Amino acid sequence: MDTLLEVRGISKVFGRNTVVNNLSFSIYEKEILCLLGPNGAGKSTTINILTGALSYDSGELFFHQRKLKVNDLAFKRQIGIVPQDLALYDDLTAEVNVTFFASLYGLKGERLQTQVSNALAFVGLVDRRKEVVKTFSGGMKRRLNIACGIAHNPELLIMDEPTVGIDPQSRLHILTAIRRLRDEGMTILYTTHYMEEVEEISSRIIIIDQGKMLAEGSKEELKQAVVNDQLIEIEVSEGRSIKIDQLYSLEGVKEATISENLVTIKTLKNIDNLDRIIGKLLNFSIKIKNISIESANLETVFLQLTGRNLRD
Repeated sequence: MDTLLEVRGISKVFGRNTVVNNLSFSIYEKEILCLLGPNGAGKSTTINILTGALSYDSGELFFHQRKLKVNDLAFKRQIGIVPQDLALYDDLTAEVNVTFFASLYGLKGERLQTQVSNALAFVGLVDRRKEVVKTFSGGMKRRLNIACGIAHNPELLIMDEPTVGIDPQSRLHILTAIRRLRDEGMTILYTTHYMEEVEEISSRIIIIDQGKMLAEGSKEELKQAVVNDQLIEIEVSEGRSIKIDQLYSLEGVKEATISENLVTIKTLKNIDNLDRIIGKLLNFSIKIKNISIESANLETVFLQLTGRNLRD
C-alpha cells in the first residue's frame, strides 16, 4: 500500500511528562486506521499534532513523502477533522454550518454549494438542511459533524470518537458511512472507546500507551501475535463423574474447571489437543452435548498489552 502520512519519531513533553514518546507509524492510502489506547495514552495529543493544533518537540511528519513544515497550510487543506466535542453552531441551520466550515478550506461559489449538498446527502440530512441545529437529536448532530468534516473532500479524515453518546441506529449509520468513504478513496484515522466498532471497520490497528506504540497490525494479526490462549467449553451429560485434575496431564492445558455440566478449559492455541481432551472426557463414561471454542477478541488483546481497560 502507498503511504499517505508518515510519522517519524514524534515526541511531545508537557512539563516533566513525556506524553508522546518517539512515536513512529504510517497511515496508508484508502485504509481505516484505528488508534487505540487507554485514557492518558497520548492519543489526543497525537491527533492534535497531526492536525497542527499542537507543535511537537522532536520528530518529523511526511505527507506523500513531502516533509511537513510547522503549520503547513497545504497539508491542512487536505485533512478533515471530526472532533469528539461537537463543533457546530446550534442557532444556525445545518446547511449554514456545513457551508461555513467548507468555506474555511477555500471552497467558493457553485463548487461550495455542490460540496455542501453532497456532504448533507451523504449523512442523510439533505431534507433537514434548512432546520436549525438545536432542534436536532444527538445522532443527527453527530452526522452533521461528519458532514462539516468531509464537505471539502479531504484526502485524510481524522475522526476522534465520532459515535460517543448516540443511539444504535445512528451509530450504524455512521459506521456504514465511514466504510463508504473508505471505499470511495478517503483515508481515515479513527479513535474510539468501542471495541465492536474497531472489529467492524478497521483495516489496521495501532495500540499506544504512555506515548509509545505497543502493537500494530490487522485485528487478525494482533490476535494471532498477542494472545496465546483459547477457551474450550464442553457441555457434558454428567459433570460429577469427571476428575478434572486428569485434564492437566494433556499437553497445552493451562487451566480446567467444571461448573455443573460445563467443562471450561484454557489451552495454548497452537497445540492441537481437542481430540485428546474429548478422548479423556469420554473415558469418564459421559456424553458430550456441545463444544464451543472461543478465540481471542480485541478486548483481550488490549488488556494483555496495556493491563488497563480502554476507559481507565
